[in-house]
Amino acid sequence: MDFAKSLSLVERYHSLIPGGSHTYAKGDDQYPAHMLPYVARGEGCRMWDADGNEFIEWGMGLRSVTLGHAYPPVVEAARKAMLDGTNFIRPSLIELEAAEAFLDIIQGADMVKFSKDGSDATSGAVRVSRAYTGRDLVAKCANHPFFSVDDWFIGGTPMSAGIPEATRALTVTFRYNDIESVEELFDRYPDRLACLILEPEKYDPPADGFLHKLRDLCDRNGTVLIFDEMITGFRWHLGGAQAFYDVVPDLSSWGKALANGFSVSALAGKKEIMELGGLLHDKERVFLLSGTHAAETHGLAAALATMKVYREEPVIETLWRQGQRLADGLNRAIADQDLEAHIQLFGRPCCLVYGTKDGEGNPSQPFRTLFLQEIMKRGVIAPSLIVSYSHDDEAVDKTVEAFHGAFGVYRKALEEGIEGFLESRPVQPVWRTFNEYRLG
Repeated sequence: MDFAKSLSLVERYHSLIPGGSHTYAKGDDQYPAHMLPYVARGEGCRMWDADGNEFIEWGMGLRSVTLGHAYPPVVEAARKAMLDGTNFIRPSLIELEAAEAFLDIIQGADMVKFSKDGSDATSGAVRVSRAYTGRDLVAKCANHPFFSVDDWFIGGTPMSAGIPEATRALTVTFRYNDIESVEELFDRYPDRLACLILEPEKYDPPADGFLHKLRDLCDRNGTVLIFDEMITGFRWHLGGAQAFYDVVPDLSSWGKALANGFSVSALAGKKEIMELGGLLHDKERVFLLSGTHAAETHGLAAALATMKVYREEPVIETLWRQGQRLADGLNRAIADQDLEAHIQLFGRPCCLVYGTKDGEGNPSQPFRTLFLQEIMKRGVIAPSLIVSYSHDDEAVDKTVEAFHGAFGVYRKALEEGIEGFLESRPVQPVWRTFNEYRLG
């Protein structure tokens, strides 16, 4: 593939946008340096870059596009809404319609506030939990990589520059599927934990009733239980992982797939907590969520259209089925190249990721780079393996074929040394304290 036009844009991007991207996970340091496609358009499960290269895409807007790029019913709903205006001085009728439709799906939630990104929703949940409980400490799951761009979360990452130590000290951690680590927090900080926040599931399913035990511990200790359903929502189940596992949190945050890539997020929860951000109480007021663009009509119209497709068509079933078809094909290809010790798939079929290891069995960024390089040469872009409703059998089969070819190169690199195969500097993890990156 020729990336000449895209590569000619790199310095322009970096001269105007810190990092060359508005999202760290989409940054140049996440891809081979000589293969940095800038996207011109997308349709279904495919995208085309500035050079006209076509890819089957498996990132799907960082899991936000579940139906497919430019999905006609969603695009048409947003277009129609825009013709009547996008933003007004008072709430629009579509805000009530969207709230009713959303709450009809989410079990145990009485109220909802819409916003534009996931960080707003999770941070709103943390703030109102602190107000509701009168406590300061936030307990986050240490095994889950991202909750918010705000200080309460970023302070505990390797990119904590600019965040006061006093703020960092207000967030403590527990481990997923380790109920003893949660009990230890309650013992260490009695009557101090405002909330526990976690994804209901990441790569491993909850074991031994873990989520139900969290629910019980929070009830007994007066702590708010928050589920971050940004990824699990509209993938595991229409009602999210909380419906999949039959555990009702006090608050839950939603986004990504809610509007098929349009900027809509939501904080939903119990009325007694959510109403603290409203007008119908005599307690101290909570600045819950408030955004000039939070309820733009076209975004909510896209969300309504997305929810309608989910209700009327077998979206969830298709995500699981096609994800399983992909996993089965890739595992056969991995076995065919004798790479079981070096490449593994993780997660549910509807939301797969993969890991790359070197000859000693250690996680390897150079081998990840090599693998990305080889699948992109074959017309697939897949930093993860996120299936959409538009990934048909042909797309899955072509992806398996491309991966099989890349696995052959991977096997040779293990045997002969990666230096002769890797064509650019290695990619880097997003979470790191210092840069190890140069243009080109």
